[in-house]
Amino acid sequence: MIPKFQGVDVEDFFMGMKERNVAGTTEQLQKAHVIIAGAGGLGSNIAIALTRSGVGHLTIIDFDTIEMSNLNRQQYKVSQIGLPKVTALKQNLLEFNPFIEIDTVQTEITSENIAELFADADIICEAFDNPMAKAMLLDGATKHYPNKPVVMGNGMAGLHLTNEIQTKQQLPNVYICGDGYSKGMEGLMAPRVMVCAGHEANAILRLLTNQPVLSE
Repeated sequence: MIPKFQGVDVEDFFMGMKERNVAGTTEQLQKAHVIIAGAGGLGSNIAIALTRSGVGHLTIIDFDTIEMSNLNRQQYKVSQIGLPKVTALKQNLLEFNPFIEIDTVQTEITSENIAELFADADIICEAFDNPMAKAMLLDGATKHYPNKPVVMGNGMAGLHLTNEIQTKQQLPNVYICGDGYSKGMEGLMAPRVMVCAGHEANAILRLLTNQPVLSE
C-alpha cells in the first residue's frame, strides 16, 4: 500500500522522494533491474542504497536466515532473527521505497542455476562472503552472459584504512570493489562493509546511467 502524507497523491509523493536525486537519473533508474546475489553485509547494504536511489526492480537471492552474529553489519533488526534474509530485507526495503518492485528467491546459487537466475538482470551484483562462491558466480556470469556488467566485492574485513577500499575494472564488464587483501577471518565490521557496499552501489548506479565507472 502506497502511504499518504498530508493528502499528497501518489505521483507527487514519488516525485517528492526523488527531489534530491541527481537530475536526469530518475527515469533511467526506474526502468532498471538489478539482481543481487547474497543478502548479508554487502547485499543488504547495497540493496538499501539502490532502493533509496530509485532503482525500479530488484531481485534478491539468498538461502540463509538471520542470526545474532549478522546484526553487527547486516541491515536487519533483532525482531527479524530467524526469518529468511530475503523476506526480512524485502520488508525493510519497502519501508524505504514503496514504489520499488522486489522479487526474492530463497535458494543457494550454484553453477547449475546461474543461467536461469540471472537471465533478466541488467546488472549482476555479487555480494557473497565466500571466495569460492564469488569465483563460481564470476565464472558462470561471464560464461552465460558475457555482455552483462558484473559488480563484485573483494576485501572489506578488519579495521584497515577506509581509503584502501577502491573500485577497479578487472575485465571489460567486471568491476571489483574492495581492498583486495583483507580476509573475513579478521572479523567483519559495519563501517568497512558499508563502504565497500557503497562502492558497489555507486558503480551500479553509474552503469545504469551510462556513466564511466572509473575516471578516464
